Amino acid sequence: MGFRATGHLEPVPAAAAPGRATFLELFFDLAYVFALTRISARTFEDLTGPPAREQSWAAVTGGGKTLLLLLALWSVWQGTAWTTSRYDPYKIPLQTVVLTALVCGMVMGVAIPRAFSKAGLMFAVAYVVAQVSRPVILSLALGPHPYRRLKVRMAVIFAVTGVLWIGGAMLPTNPQVLLWAAALAIEYLAARCGWPVPGLGRSTISKWEIAGEHLAERYQQFFLVALGETILVAGFAYSRGPYESWHAWAFGLALATSILLWRIYVQRAGRILGEAVMKARHPATIGRSAADTHLVMVVGLSATAIGYELLIDHPVERFPVAWLALVLGGPALFLAGRSRFEYEVFSRVSPSRWIAILVLVAAAVPLRYLPGLAAAAAVAVLVLGAVAVADARRARGAPPEPAAPPF
Repeated sequence: MGFRATGHLEPVPAAAAPGRATFLELFFDLAYVFALTRISARTFEDLTGPPAREQSWAAVTGGGKTLLLLLALWSVWQGTAWTTSRYDPYKIPLQTVVLTALVCGMVMGVAIPRAFSKAGLMFAVAYVVAQVSRPVILSLALGPHPYRRLKVRMAVIFAVTGVLWIGGAMLPTNPQVLLWAAALAIEYLAARCGWPVPGLGRSTISKWEIAGEHLAERYQQFFLVALGETILVAGFAYSRGPYESWHAWAFGLALATSILLWRIYVQRAGRILGEAVMKARHPATIGRSAADTHLVMVVGLSATAIGYELLIDHPVERFPVAWLALVLGGPALFLAGRSRFEYEVFSRVSPSRWIAILVLVAAAVPLRYLPGLAAAAAVAVLVLGAVAVADARRARGAPPEPAAPPF
């Protein structure tokens, strides 16, 4: 997997036998278990404070800022996952990239609760170091390989947006949010456009070589990290007490929801993403599409986790609009991402998914006037349960459906 004569790195051949995720990559994921719990803790604090409970706009702005931090975390994780899926993860330069991202991810997680106040500079510096160091290390390790130009372009763009990140961290909250949002927008747009830099050109993603099955496995593992976070948050919330019957019911519904979300994800499409990537005409294209899809699902899982933490603490209260949006909107967002995921693997979407989304939207009005437990029961027992049953009935007695990606 490298220039044997010079010791330089080389992208993995598209047809290379896939390798399993290394222990270092799984170790790296542990930093994100911690970071995602900090995301939930920050949102919970925002939503239970007096401004958010009394003013819906305060909840919206708080949620928007937290989403910004989640997108930054995802950007670092995704960039690292793509790197280990394009180059040999056992090489020293790649391990340096992963370890740097691990340390930066932990620092970002520590800074998340106060990222828009005292810890803004900590978060920004960790993010910029993770994003800039990766292409710099790879550009040196690749030597004369043509992909070196891509890494140089990425380093230039991340260095430019890094000015916005670090500069924004030194400003009051509102301009900080604007600069950080602008930096993320530039980075996400640059990634979609092939990292264009004047004088250095741009690249076409469909021509990138990746170890498709390895990348698919990494997405599946990150989904499990996010799903595990829903269980951790529910467990932490219930362990605070009190251990009364209503709280026990809320905790049980939270666990049932997590199990159903897992069942819906793995139902066939979640198990054969790697096969779909290998069958695709342009594996890198479906890899990029799957990244967007998993981001949507992870945001949905994070929202669901926060909603159930609120539910366990306040099981019999009528939920404010912002709280109900998390309990219903989190699963709806997950189902929307799962629908796109199904299309990426099979070139179709099961009706049960979009019907379930419509039911969740329609249920928001009557559930606004009922206790939080009623909303949770509607999500866990009725909607998600119905989708899981529909999936099981469709698969029963039929041969395993092969992947048929549209890309």
